[in-house]
Amino acid sequence: MAHSLFSLAIRNILRQRARSAATLAAIAIGVAGLILVGGFVQDIFIQLGEAIIHSQTGHIQVTREGYREGKTRAPEKYLIEKPDQLKADIQKAAPNANLTMARLGFTGTLNNGKRDLGIIGESIEPDAEASMGTYMQFVEGRSLKNTDHDGIVIGQGVAKSLGLKVGDRVTLVITLAAGAVNTLDFELVGVFQSFSKEFDSRAVRIPLEAAKNLMDTEGAHLIVVMLDHTEDTSVTVNALKQRFFKDGYEIVGWNELSDFYEKTVELYDRQFGVLRLIILVMVLLSVINSVNMTLFERTREFGTMLAVGNRSDTVFKLIMLESLCLGTFGALIGMALGCLAALGISAIGIPMPPPPNANLGYTALIRLELASVLTAGAIGFVAAFLATIMPARKAAQLDIVEALRHGV
Repeated sequence: MAHSLFSLAIRNILRQRARSAATLAAIAIGVAGLILVGGFVQDIFIQLGEAIIHSQTGHIQVTREGYREGKTRAPEKYLIEKPDQLKADIQKAAPNANLTMARLGFTGTLNNGKRDLGIIGESIEPDAEASMGTYMQFVEGRSLKNTDHDGIVIGQGVAKSLGLKVGDRVTLVITLAAGAVNTLDFELVGVFQSFSKEFDSRAVRIPLEAAKNLMDTEGAHLIVVMLDHTEDTSVTVNALKQRFFKDGYEIVGWNELSDFYEKTVELYDRQFGVLRLIILVMVLLSVINSVNMTLFERTREFGTMLAVGNRSDTVFKLIMLESLCLGTFGALIGMALGCLAALGISAIGIPMPPPPNANLGYTALIRLELASVLTAGAIGFVAAFLATIMPARKAAQLDIVEALRHGV
Protein backbone atom coordinates (compact mmCIF):
# COMPACT_ATOMS: atom_id res chain seq x y z
CA MET A 1 0.00 0.00 0.00
CA ALA A 2 2.74 2.42 1.01
CA HIS A 3 4.72 1.68 -2.18
CA SER A 4 1.68 2.18 -4.42
CA LEU A 5 0.82 5.42 -2.61
CA PHE A 6 4.37 6.67 -3.11
CA SER A 7 4.24 5.78 -6.82
CA LEU A 8 0.93 7.60 -7.14
CA ALA A 9 2.41 10.67 -5.40
CA ILE A 10 5.32 10.75 -7.85
CA ARG A 11 2.95 10.40 -10.83
CA ASN A 12 0.80 13.24 -9.53
CA ILE A 13 3.85 15.47 -9.11
CA LEU A 14 4.95 14.76 -12.67
CA ARG A 15 1.42 15.20 -13.99
CA GLN A 16 1.04 18.64 -12.34
CA ARG A 17 4.32 19.89 -13.74
CA ALA A 18 3.62 23.62 -13.65
CA ARG A 19 2.33 23.62 -10.06
CA SER A 20 5.06 21.24 -8.93
CA ALA A 21 7.71 23.42 -10.53
CA ALA A 22 6.30 26.51 -8.78
CA THR A 23 6.40 24.76 -5.40
CA LEU A 24 9.91 23.44 -6.02
CA ALA A 25 11.08 26.92 -7.03
CA ALA A 26 9.61 28.52 -3.90
CA ILE A 27 11.32 25.99 -1.63
CA ALA A 28 14.62 26.02 -3.53
CA ILE A 29 14.85 29.83 -3.65
CA GLY A 30 14.03 30.06 0.05
CA VAL A 31 16.68 27.48 0.99
CA ALA A 32 19.29 29.11 -1.25
CA GLY A 33 18.41 32.50 0.26
CA LEU A 34 18.88 31.19 3.80
CA ILE A 35 22.28 29.71 2.86
CA LEU A 36 23.44 32.98 1.29
CA VAL A 37 22.21 35.18 4.14
CA GLY A 38 23.61 32.84 6.79
CA GLY A 39 26.97 32.61 5.03
CA PHE A 40 27.13 36.36 4.53
CA VAL A 41 26.43 37.10 8.21
CA GLN A 42 28.95 34.46 9.30
CA ASP A 43 31.61 36.09 7.13
CA ILE A 44 30.88 39.51 8.65
CA PHE A 45 31.40 38.12 12.15
CA ILE A 46 34.59 36.27 11.20
CA GLN A 47 36.18 39.19 9.34
CA LEU A 48 35.25 41.69 12.04
CA GLY A 49 36.65 39.39 14.71
CA GLU A 50 39.90 38.86 12.83
CA ALA A 51 40.24 42.61 12.25
CA ILE A 52 39.91 43.30 15.98
CA ILE A 53 42.28 40.46 16.89
CA HIS A 54 45.00 41.58 14.49
CA SER A 55 44.73 45.31 15.05
CA GLN A 56 43.90 45.63 18.74
CA THR A 57 43.38 42.75 21.15
CA GLY A 58 45.22 39.64 19.99
CA HIS A 59 43.49 36.32 20.69
CA ILE A 60 44.04 36.36 24.46
CA GLN A 61 45.24 38.89 27.01
CA VAL A 62 46.80 38.04 30.36
CA THR A 63 46.77 40.71 33.08
CA ARG A 64 46.97 41.01 36.83
CA GLU A 65 43.59 40.30 38.42
CA GLY A 66 41.65 43.57 38.75
CA TYR A 67 43.62 45.47 36.09
CA ARG A 68 40.66 45.99 33.76
CA GLU A 69 38.55 47.55 36.53
CA GLY A 70 41.30 49.57 38.21
CA LYS A 71 43.70 50.55 35.42
CA THR A 72 42.37 54.09 35.07
CA ARG A 73 42.68 54.77 38.81
CA ALA A 74 45.92 53.05 39.77
CA PRO A 75 47.54 51.16 36.86
CA GLU A 76 50.85 50.93 38.71
CA LYS A 77 49.27 48.46 41.16
CA TYR A 78 48.70 45.92 38.40
CA LEU A 79 52.13 45.68 36.83
CA ILE A 80 53.47 42.29 35.74
CA GLU A 81 56.96 42.59 37.20
CA LYS A 82 58.62 39.89 35.09
CA PRO A 83 56.84 39.91 31.73
CA ASP A 84 59.52 37.91 29.91
CA GLN A 85 59.22 35.07 32.43
CA LEU A 86 55.43 35.09 32.14
CA LYS A 87 55.66 35.00 28.34
CA ALA A 88 57.86 31.89 28.57
CA ASP A 89 55.44 30.23 31.02
CA ILE A 90 52.49 30.97 28.70
CA GLN A 91 54.31 29.36 25.76
CA LYS A 92 54.81 26.21 27.86
CA ALA A 93 51.18 26.10 29.03
CA ALA A 94 49.76 26.81 25.55
CA PRO A 95 51.83 25.10 22.82
CA ASN A 96 49.44 26.48 20.15
CA ALA A 97 50.44 30.06 21.09
CA ASN A 98 52.65 31.15 18.21
CA LEU A 99 53.44 34.59 19.60
CA THR A 100 53.44 36.37 22.97
CA MET A 101 54.22 40.04 23.49
CA ALA A 102 54.15 42.53 26.33
CA ARG A 103 52.28 45.82 26.37
CA LEU A 104 52.44 48.66 28.86
CA GLY A 105 49.38 50.90 28.94
CA PHE A 106 49.24 54.54 29.92
CA THR A 107 47.06 57.62 29.74
CA GLY A 108 48.16 61.20 29.36
CA THR A 109 48.15 64.09 26.95
CA LEU A 110 49.78 64.61 23.58
CA ASN A 111 50.99 68.12 22.80
CA ASN A 112 51.71 69.51 19.32
CA GLY A 113 53.29 72.72 20.63
CA LYS A 114 49.99 74.59 20.62
CA ARG A 115 47.43 72.47 22.40
CA ASP A 116 46.90 69.17 24.23
CA LEU A 117 44.73 66.14 23.53
CA GLY A 118 43.91 63.43 26.05
CA ILE A 119 45.08 60.06 24.74
CA ILE A 120 45.02 56.38 25.63
CA GLY A 121 48.42 54.90 24.91
CA GLU A 122 49.99 51.50 24.45
CA SER A 123 53.65 50.74 24.39
CA ILE A 124 54.44 47.73 22.24
CA GLU A 125 57.20 45.47 21.03
CA PRO A 126 57.20 46.81 17.44
CA ASP A 127 58.64 43.87 15.52
CA ALA A 128 56.55 41.34 17.45
CA GLU A 129 53.36 43.35 16.85
CA ALA A 130 54.19 43.60 13.15
CA SER A 131 54.44 39.82 12.93
CA MET A 132 50.83 39.51 14.19
CA GLY A 133 49.69 40.35 10.73
CA THR A 134 47.41 43.34 10.90
CA TYR A 135 44.17 44.83 9.73
CA MET A 136 45.51 48.21 10.82
CA GLN A 137 46.21 50.37 7.78
CA PHE A 138 48.72 53.19 7.74
CA VAL A 139 47.22 56.11 5.86
CA GLU A 140 50.45 58.03 6.28
CA GLY A 141 53.99 56.91 7.11
CA ARG A 142 54.72 53.43 8.45
CA SER A 143 54.47 51.21 11.51
CA LEU A 144 56.94 51.29 14.40
CA LYS A 145 60.20 49.37 14.29
CA ASN A 146 62.43 48.22 17.14
CA THR A 147 64.97 50.83 16.01
CA ASP A 148 62.48 53.69 16.52
CA HIS A 149 63.62 54.71 19.99
CA ASP A 150 61.70 58.00 19.87
CA GLY A 151 59.11 57.08 17.26
CA ILE A 152 55.36 57.29 17.79
CA VAL A 153 52.33 56.25 15.72
CA ILE A 154 48.88 57.72 16.28
CA GLY A 155 45.29 57.09 15.22
CA GLN A 156 43.84 59.06 12.34
CA GLY A 157 41.43 60.81 14.71
CA VAL A 158 44.33 62.00 16.88
CA ALA A 159 46.19 63.29 13.82
CA LYS A 160 43.13 65.25 12.66
CA SER A 161 42.46 66.71 16.11
CA LEU A 162 46.01 68.01 16.51
CA GLY A 163 46.72 68.72 12.83
CA LEU A 164 49.73 66.39 12.76
CA LYS A 165 51.63 64.84 9.86
CA VAL A 166 54.54 62.42 9.59
CA GLY A 167 57.81 64.01 10.66
CA ASP A 168 56.23 66.35 13.24
CA ARG A 169 57.61 66.43 16.77
CA VAL A 170 55.16 65.90 19.63
CA THR A 171 55.46 65.79 23.40
CA LEU A 172 53.87 63.03 25.45
CA VAL A 173 52.99 64.01 29.02
CA ILE A 174 52.05 61.45 31.69
CA THR A 175 51.60 61.65 35.46
CA LEU A 176 53.29 58.96 37.55
CA ALA A 177 51.86 57.32 40.66
CA ALA A 178 53.89 59.55 42.98
CA GLY A 179 52.43 62.64 41.33
CA ALA A 180 55.50 63.48 39.27
CA VAL A 181 54.98 64.55 35.66
CA ASN A 182 57.20 63.00 33.01
CA THR A 183 57.51 64.22 29.45
CA LEU A 184 59.22 62.80 26.41
CA ASP A 185 59.51 64.09 22.86
CA PHE A 186 58.70 61.81 19.94
CA GLU A 187 58.82 61.98 16.16
CA LEU A 188 55.62 61.00 14.38
CA VAL A 189 56.46 58.11 12.01
CA GLY A 190 52.97 56.92 11.10
CA VAL A 191 49.22 57.58 11.19
CA PHE A 192 47.04 54.48 11.35
CA GLN A 193 43.44 53.64 10.70
CA SER A 194 41.92 50.63 12.47
CA PHE A 195 38.43 49.19 12.31
CA SER A 196 37.15 51.44 15.12
CA LYS A 197 36.74 55.22 14.88
CA GLU A 198 36.51 55.43 18.67
CA PHE A 199 39.87 53.67 19.05
CA ASP A 200 41.54 55.85 16.41
CA SER A 201 40.33 59.07 18.05
CA ARG A 202 42.46 58.53 21.19
CA ALA A 203 45.03 55.84 20.42
CA VAL A 204 48.79 56.30 20.31
CA ARG A 205 51.55 53.70 20.31
CA ILE A 206 55.19 54.02 21.31
CA PRO A 207 58.02 51.46 21.68
CA LEU A 208 57.93 49.45 24.93
CA GLU A 209 61.45 50.52 25.92
CA ALA A 210 60.54 54.21 25.59
CA ALA A 211 57.51 53.69 27.83
CA LYS A 212 59.62 51.92 30.44
CA ASN A 213 61.92 54.94 30.57
CA LEU A 214 58.99 57.34 30.64
CA MET A 215 57.19 55.44 33.40
CA ASP A 216 60.30 54.30 35.28
CA THR A 217 59.42 50.59 35.30
CA GLU A 218 60.60 47.27 33.90
CA GLY A 219 57.16 45.74 34.08
CA ALA A 220 54.18 45.45 31.72
CA HIS A 221 50.43 45.62 32.17
CA LEU A 222 49.45 42.79 29.88
CA ILE A 223 50.68 39.96 27.73
CA VAL A 224 49.06 39.51 24.33
CA VAL A 225 48.83 35.93 23.06
CA MET A 226 48.41 35.07 19.38
CA LEU A 227 47.22 31.59 18.40
CA ASP A 228 47.53 29.53 15.24
CA HIS A 229 43.74 29.29 14.92
CA THR A 230 41.09 31.66 16.28
CA GLU A 231 38.68 28.79 16.98
CA ASP A 232 41.14 27.51 19.62
CA THR A 233 40.64 30.63 21.77
CA SER A 234 38.14 29.21 24.29
CA VAL A 235 40.10 26.00 24.85
CA THR A 236 43.35 27.92 25.32
CA VAL A 237 41.75 30.44 27.69
CA ASN A 238 40.53 27.57 29.86
CA ALA A 239 43.96 25.90 29.82
CA LEU A 240 45.69 29.14 30.84
CA LYS A 241 43.12 29.80 33.58
CA GLN A 242 43.84 26.40 35.10
CA ARG A 243 47.59 27.04 34.96
CA PHE A 244 47.65 30.64 36.26
CA PHE A 245 44.51 30.84 38.41
CA LYS A 246 46.42 30.65 41.71
CA ASP A 247 49.01 33.20 40.57
CA GLY A 248 46.58 36.12 40.52
CA TYR A 249 46.31 36.50 36.74
CA GLU A 250 43.19 37.19 34.70
CA ILE A 251 42.94 35.51 31.28
CA VAL A 252 40.40 36.92 28.81
CA GLY A 253 39.58 35.96 25.22
CA TRP A 254 39.31 38.52 22.42
CA ASN A 255 35.52 38.39 22.15
CA GLU A 256 35.21 39.60 25.77
CA LEU A 257 37.65 42.46 25.20
CA SER A 258 35.80 44.39 22.50
CA ASP A 259 32.50 46.16 23.16
CA PHE A 260 32.60 47.26 19.51
CA TYR A 261 32.50 43.61 18.35
CA GLU A 262 29.65 42.69 20.69
CA LYS A 263 27.55 45.71 19.66
CA THR A 264 28.15 45.10 15.95
CA VAL A 265 27.29 41.39 16.22
CA GLU A 266 24.13 42.27 18.13
CA LEU A 267 23.14 44.82 15.47
CA TYR A 268 23.69 42.47 12.54
CA ASP A 269 22.02 39.58 14.37
CA ARG A 270 18.86 41.64 14.72
CA GLN A 271 18.89 42.93 11.15
CA PHE A 272 19.59 39.62 9.46
CA GLY A 273 17.37 37.74 11.89
CA VAL A 274 14.48 39.78 10.51
CA LEU A 275 15.66 39.03 6.96
CA ARG A 276 15.75 35.28 7.70
CA LEU A 277 12.23 35.49 9.10
CA ILE A 278 11.02 37.31 5.99
CA ILE A 279 12.53 34.60 3.76
CA LEU A 280 10.90 31.86 5.85
CA VAL A 281 7.48 33.57 5.73
CA MET A 282 7.81 34.02 1.95
CA VAL A 283 8.57 30.30 1.54
CA LEU A 284 5.59 29.34 3.70
CA LEU A 285 3.20 31.67 1.88
CA SER A 286 4.46 30.58 -1.55
CA VAL A 287 4.09 26.90 -0.72
CA ILE A 288 0.67 27.40 0.88
CA ASN A 289 -0.54 29.31 -2.18
CA SER A 290 0.85 26.73 -4.59
CA VAL A 291 -0.61 23.81 -2.61
CA ASN A 292 -4.03 25.47 -2.30
CA MET A 293 -4.17 26.16 -6.03
CA THR A 294 -3.11 22.60 -6.80
CA LEU A 295 -5.70 21.11 -4.46
CA PHE A 296 -8.41 23.41 -5.80
CA GLU A 297 -7.70 22.22 -9.34
CA ARG A 298 -7.77 18.58 -8.14
CA THR A 299 -11.02 18.77 -6.15
CA ARG A 300 -12.89 16.39 -8.50
CA GLU A 301 -9.94 13.98 -8.39
CA PHE A 302 -10.12 13.79 -4.60
CA GLY A 303 -13.93 13.50 -4.74
CA THR A 304 -13.58 10.54 -7.14
CA MET A 305 -11.03 8.86 -4.81
CA LEU A 306 -13.45 9.18 -1.90
CA ALA A 307 -16.41 8.03 -4.04
CA VAL A 308 -14.69 4.77 -5.07
CA GLY A 309 -14.03 3.83 -1.45
CA ASN A 310 -10.74 5.45 -0.48
CA ARG A 311 -10.71 6.65 3.11
CA SER A 312 -10.16 10.32 3.92
CA ASP A 313 -6.85 9.49 5.66
CA THR A 314 -5.62 7.95 2.40
CA VAL A 315 -6.26 11.26 0.61
CA PHE A 316 -4.52 13.11 3.44
CA LYS A 317 -1.50 10.78 3.31
CA LEU A 318 -1.28 11.09 -0.49
CA ILE A 319 -1.20 14.90 -0.35
CA MET A 320 1.31 14.92 2.51
CA LEU A 321 3.51 12.42 0.68
CA GLU A 322 3.49 14.62 -2.42
CA SER A 323 4.46 17.57 -0.23
CA LEU A 324 7.27 15.61 1.44
CA CYS A 325 8.64 14.63 -1.98
CA LEU A 326 8.49 18.22 -3.19
CA GLY A 327 10.03 19.42 0.09
CA THR A 328 12.90 16.93 -0.23
CA PHE A 329 13.62 17.72 -3.88
CA GLY A 330 13.19 21.46 -3.33
CA ALA A 331 15.54 21.44 -0.32
CA LEU A 332 18.20 19.48 -2.25
CA ILE A 333 17.93 21.77 -5.27
CA GLY A 334 18.05 24.84 -2.99
CA MET A 335 21.12 23.52 -1.16
CA ALA A 336 22.89 22.92 -4.48
CA LEU A 337 21.91 26.35 -5.85
CA GLY A 338 22.87 28.07 -2.59
CA CYS A 339 26.30 26.43 -2.52
CA LEU A 340 26.98 27.22 -6.19
CA ALA A 341 25.85 30.83 -5.74
CA ALA A 342 27.99 31.17 -2.60
CA LEU A 343 31.08 29.90 -4.42
CA GLY A 344 30.44 32.22 -7.36
CA ILE A 345 29.87 35.29 -5.18
CA SER A 346 32.92 34.50 -3.04
CA ALA A 347 35.09 34.22 -6.13
CA ILE A 348 34.16 37.81 -6.99
CA GLY A 349 33.69 39.27 -3.49
CA ILE A 350 31.17 41.83 -2.29
CA PRO A 351 32.61 45.32 -1.60
CA MET A 352 31.14 46.45 1.72
CA PRO A 353 31.05 49.87 3.40
CA PRO A 354 32.46 50.21 6.93
CA PRO A 355 30.28 48.80 9.73
CA PRO A 356 28.70 51.32 12.16
CA ASN A 357 31.35 53.39 13.98
CA ALA A 358 34.10 51.84 11.87
CA ASN A 359 36.62 53.31 9.45
CA LEU A 360 37.44 50.54 7.04
CA GLY A 361 35.33 48.83 4.45
CA TYR A 362 36.05 45.27 3.43
CA THR A 363 35.29 42.60 0.85
CA ALA A 364 32.62 40.18 2.05
CA LEU A 365 32.42 36.50 1.10
CA ILE A 366 29.78 33.83 1.61
CA ARG A 367 30.96 31.27 4.16
CA LEU A 368 29.78 27.73 3.54
CA GLU A 369 29.48 25.57 6.62
CA LEU A 370 27.95 22.09 6.50
CA ALA A 371 25.76 22.71 9.56
CA SER A 372 24.33 25.93 8.08
CA VAL A 373 23.65 24.33 4.70
CA LEU A 374 21.90 21.33 6.29
CA THR A 375 19.90 23.62 8.59
CA ALA A 376 18.69 25.69 5.62
CA GLY A 377 17.67 22.50 3.81
CA ALA A 378 15.85 21.23 6.89
CA ILE A 379 13.99 24.54 7.25
CA GLY A 380 12.84 24.34 3.62
CA PHE A 381 11.69 20.76 4.07
CA VAL A 382 9.81 21.48 7.31
CA ALA A 383 8.27 24.64 5.83
CA ALA A 384 6.86 22.60 2.92
CA PHE A 385 5.52 19.99 5.37
CA LEU A 386 3.85 22.51 7.68
CA ALA A 387 2.41 24.54 4.81
CA THR A 388 0.57 21.46 3.51
CA ILE A 389 -1.06 20.16 6.71
CA MET A 390 -4.15 22.42 6.75
CA PRO A 391 -4.89 22.27 2.99
CA ALA A 392 -4.46 18.46 3.10
CA ARG A 393 -6.90 18.13 5.99
CA LYS A 394 -9.39 20.30 4.15
CA ALA A 395 -9.09 18.15 0.99
CA ALA A 396 -9.50 14.95 3.00
CA GLN A 397 -12.77 16.21 4.49
CA LEU A 398 -14.40 17.20 1.20
CA ASP A 399 -18.06 16.49 0.65
CA ILE A 400 -18.09 13.84 -2.08
CA VAL A 401 -21.10 15.22 -3.98
CA GLU A 402 -19.83 18.80 -3.91
CA ALA A 403 -16.36 17.65 -4.96
CA LEU A 404 -17.71 15.70 -7.96
CA ARG A 405 -19.76 18.72 -9.06
CA HIS A 406 -16.67 20.97 -8.91
CA GLY A 407 -15.84 22.47 -12.30
CA VAL A 408 -18.97 21.07 -13.96
